[in-house]
Amino acid sequence: MNIQLQTFAFNDHAPAAGADCGAPHPVIVVGAGPVGLAAALDLAHQGIATILLDDDNCLSEGSRAICFSKRTLEILDRLGCAAPMLDKGVRWNVGKVFLQNAQIYQFDLLPEGGNQMPAFINLQQYYVEDYLVQRALACPGLSVRWQHKVTGCVQHADFVELTVETPAGTRTLRAAYIVAADGARSALRALLGLESKGRSFKDRFLIADVRIDSRSDVDTKAAFPTERWFWFDPPFHPKKSVLLHRQPDDVWRIDFQLGWDADPELERQAERVITRVRALLGENVEFELRWVSVYTFSCMRMDKFRHSRVLFAGDAAHGVSPFGARGANSGVQDADNLAWKLKLVLQGQAPDALLDSYGAEREAAADENIMQSTRTTDFLTPKSAVSQLFRDAVLQLAKDYPFARTLVNSGRLSTPSTYAASPLNTPDQSPFAWAMVPGAPCADAPVGLDGGATAWLLPQLGDAFAVCYFGGKDTSGELVSQLQSLSASGGGVDVKVLLVLPVGATPRRVPGLTVLLDIEGCLQQRYDAAPGTVYLVRPDQHVCARWRELDPHSVAQALLRATARAQQEPLA
Repeated sequence: MNIQLQTFAFNDHAPAAGADCGAPHPVIVVGAGPVGLAAALDLAHQGIATILLDDDNCLSEGSRAICFSKRTLEILDRLGCAAPMLDKGVRWNVGKVFLQNAQIYQFDLLPEGGNQMPAFINLQQYYVEDYLVQRALACPGLSVRWQHKVTGCVQHADFVELTVETPAGTRTLRAAYIVAADGARSALRALLGLESKGRSFKDRFLIADVRIDSRSDVDTKAAFPTERWFWFDPPFHPKKSVLLHRQPDDVWRIDFQLGWDADPELERQAERVITRVRALLGENVEFELRWVSVYTFSCMRMDKFRHSRVLFAGDAAHGVSPFGARGANSGVQDADNLAWKLKLVLQGQAPDALLDSYGAEREAAADENIMQSTRTTDFLTPKSAVSQLFRDAVLQLAKDYPFARTLVNSGRLSTPSTYAASPLNTPDQSPFAWAMVPGAPCADAPVGLDGGATAWLLPQLGDAFAVCYFGGKDTSGELVSQLQSLSASGGGVDVKVLLVLPVGATPRRVPGLTVLLDIEGCLQQRYDAAPGTVYLVRPDQHVCARWRELDPHSVAQALLRATARAQQEPLA
């Protein structure tokens, strides 16, 4: 079955316009792309009744976003959606860069072991959407409503009212909060009189998805292995750049730089695309076009992602050029950042001010992505003779000189943001090494469980606040009692307590604690975790505080800060 041809049934649950709408729903998410689906699933997963609206009733057309990062896979694994993506997706971590026909260097994105997820997988967006939709349709507390087009949005003091056009007529829906994940042409953004600002670049690129016939005379898997290949000035497309990626189903994604003067309509014509593809693949390779698109680079974002009770996420809030795989990945990380905060606010466990930190953190993340994307675009398409001279010199030097390779920019690939300046962080009071600073996403590592089973750290953290205590081989009864008491340190906010034992210790069952064994020593290294070290981790698995020794009072204070309650209520 071609999943792109499937459609989803219209369901009509909302009252007609003018009828009594009843009490507002907790959250309505608008837009059933990867970001909206992830946000709705996360909210429902955490016990918040959620409605998901989409103006269409099918999956996205064409492959669109294809490159999903390790961090995105970790997030979707928490939501129970990563397994089919890993089964279907093409795993890769090697990239090669060419100047004309010569390889000038290669890189490996995940040389380090001890990680559950690969650096990246390539997978067509419609597959990702399908897996998320199937999960959403089976998710208690989540109502997915197709063919619901939002045409009006009015904010009130305590709720937002949406006007929605459906095949059965106009409907009215109310919610305490709206998550606007309705894409780059966001209807909600327009309805609220808001805009995205930024920069468009004077260049055009052609995307061609081609399926290569396995009966071709050429062994394409050998000729084009599962790697990211990027050419500068190749003989088959001179003076321009080309990117090649493999996808599932024997489909390859090819990006051709066209130049600003290219006619988009002309370049979409099949015969022109086929000529370009054949020049790359060779005369003996049989292929068929699956999808063609022409796009212009743009780096845009809204000034603010939060507008009272409407919170913008994904392409509705920010947009970057596709080189670097920063669009869908950063959007899913928006959803990951927002869902737990909405949960705490709606359940009365945190003040509304906690939602302001969503804007502060994800606006900074968008700025980082835009900066990296802009630098890539400027390197790919030099805007002056001096820039062109610099770019060409760097490429010539990169084959022989490692320092020059660091200057080559064919797309700095997506990495998760560290919220170093977040108001939710508690600053370090002691020196630490390595990367697990407050605001950083937690590194994964293999762990042992009671009984000898093996697992991974991140699923053990779950989606609540977690205190991780790194113990020694001997753990006293007094320490265990202190750790057990930490589950109540959140002042009504759920706190999970984990005791991590070093290599050589024997994990045992301890009431109220999750006991893990650092079976390979990765955790000790990655977290600079000498015995006695304590980490406080947020529900989105970002570090928010760490100490060299356990002090329950400090943990409680950090929890108040991490939930924006530090100024709102005294410590109990």
